[in-house]
Amino acid sequence: MSARTLLPVVGPAIVVGVVCSLLFLALSWIAERLQDVLWDDLPDALGVGGYSSLWIIVMLTLTGVLVGLVVWQAPGHAGPDPATMGLGGEEPLAPRVLPGLALAAALMLAGGPSLGPENPIIAVNVGLMFWLGRTLLPASPAALWPNLASAATIGALFGTPIAAALLVSEALAGRAMPLKGSLWDNLFGPLLAASAGALTTTLVASPSFDLGLAPFDHPGPADLASAVVVACAAAVLTMLAVYAFPYVHGAFGRLGHPMLMLPVGGLVLGLLGALGGHLTLFKGLEEVKEIAADPEGRSAGEFALLTVVKLAALLVAASCGFRGGRIFPAVFVGAAFGLCAHALVPGVNASVGIAAGVLGVLLAVTRSGWVSLFTAAVLVASPAIIALMCIASLPAWLLVTGRPQMQLSEDGRALR
Repeated sequence: MSARTLLPVVGPAIVVGVVCSLLFLALSWIAERLQDVLWDDLPDALGVGGYSSLWIIVMLTLTGVLVGLVVWQAPGHAGPDPATMGLGGEEPLAPRVLPGLALAAALMLAGGPSLGPENPIIAVNVGLMFWLGRTLLPASPAALWPNLASAATIGALFGTPIAAALLVSEALAGRAMPLKGSLWDNLFGPLLAASAGALTTTLVASPSFDLGLAPFDHPGPADLASAVVVACAAAVLTMLAVYAFPYVHGAFGRLGHPMLMLPVGGLVLGLLGALGGHLTLFKGLEEVKEIAADPEGRSAGEFALLTVVKLAALLVAASCGFRGGRIFPAVFVGAAFGLCAHALVPGVNASVGIAAGVLGVLLAVTRSGWVSLFTAAVLVASPAIIALMCIASLPAWLLVTGRPQMQLSEDGRALR
């Protein structure tokens, strides 16, 4: 493929990258300001504890009511069932559906359910960019805009274009390339959009996934054994939730109406939050940093409680209709599991435990090797950890491949 064919993509890719990043940052900012009101200002005004058991139960139930109202009344019911949505790749949603989906996602992020922003913001950006692109440049290929928007949003979410490049290359494996040319010809536009999105996010918000753990430079045989065992154990534990997913989703589905499904789901999440504490609420990224800041500060039992409660909260939130993604809370589950292993067996390095735990959980939830490896490596930010995770991913992959993943088909069956 010639450069003349690729050059016209440069302008649209940069514009899409910047716009998608700004929309992601706007949604995050609105959700954070609303979270401050709901969890700090309002309980202070009422004279109650912001993270007391009663307030957690009330707020999660109220969040279910508010999101239920949006899903019930918004045009298009705030998008399709989130249990059927992956990390991009679905058909672009109609423009009239997007405001309701964005509102439902902002309420969810502020209210505390254990889901992240990735799925809804990708769907919003893909739908909006597809509509704008086809309106302003009707002669452009229809597939161009979803590809650019999803890559740009992934770059903005992770603060680096590498994640988007890995995901796009994984999506292209085993199927015909959209463009006639090499893999890098097909990655050119998405990678440029992801770079623009990541750079915009970095300039505006300076995000960081690095947990600030102690340096890990010289892995030994014990570290390799720890990585393999922790990754496999994390994957097995998470597969219990994955196998339960269609049944829990079906149980909420039998309630038959979003004004029953979501408030009941919110109540269950509130009870789980009261059991696990405030660290088991929200998408989990800030909470991961809090527990990783003091690996010795909790017992193995406390880390195990955080792991189980957060995994159960992820299962319920993903099943009852809250609009959100599963990757960010899965990272918390994996980190807590790895720290539990470190507390049980002090010989398990905390960095190795966290990276391997995240790797195993994400392999089970997403069935994406690149997302799992990239996220595990970026949390620890140590070159020595990458080789360990690559090796640990292989036996963990054997445990999950060919089995259900935490995503359902439209008829409610688990995807494989």
